[in-house]
Amino acid sequence: MTASVQIRDLHFVPMLSEAEVQARVQALGEALSARFKGETPLFISILSGAFVFASDLIRAYEGNCEIGFVKLKSYTGTRSTGDVQTVMGLEKDLSGRHIVVVEDIIDTGRTLHFFLEHLRSFNPASLCTVTFLRKPEAAQFEVPVDYIGFDIEDKFVVGYGLDYDGLGRNIPGVYVLAEQ
Repeated sequence: MTASVQIRDLHFVPMLSEAEVQARVQALGEALSARFKGETPLFISILSGAFVFASDLIRAYEGNCEIGFVKLKSYTGTRSTGDVQTVMGLEKDLSGRHIVVVEDIIDTGRTLHFFLEHLRSFNPASLCTVTFLRKPEAAQFEVPVDYIGFDIEDKFVVGYGLDYDGLGRNIPGVYVLAEQ
């Protein structure tokens, strides 16, 4: 792991190595495979942050599955705006389907709360949530989270799909904003 990375004006230091990330994603894939054995779940990746996690997760899933994407936006820079906007929606029939919502990070829970309420209106057979990262101390909305990659402190992170103003998504590990 690189000692630190710089993105624009900010410095980030290592938090989770690529090996730690991949081992956890594999374990999550195995757990989901057991839960949905014999089913064909629809994984819904929340763009843009969850696309890397979703890609690795469905490869770790043993069985048939489909994937769809939705784009929700609630961040500008390093802060949540508090307003969730649907920028791009799904074009699949969700009624009677087993849905696995794949999120990159849950901090306040606002985005996932908003999206799960929306999904329930389509009468899926089941709703399952999996997040790569969760910040328990930042929670403002109660949201059900079935599978969690890692619980982390309420600090700003980049890498493995997470960004700072669009940059850093391609970093294979996770890096945290360096203390100033």
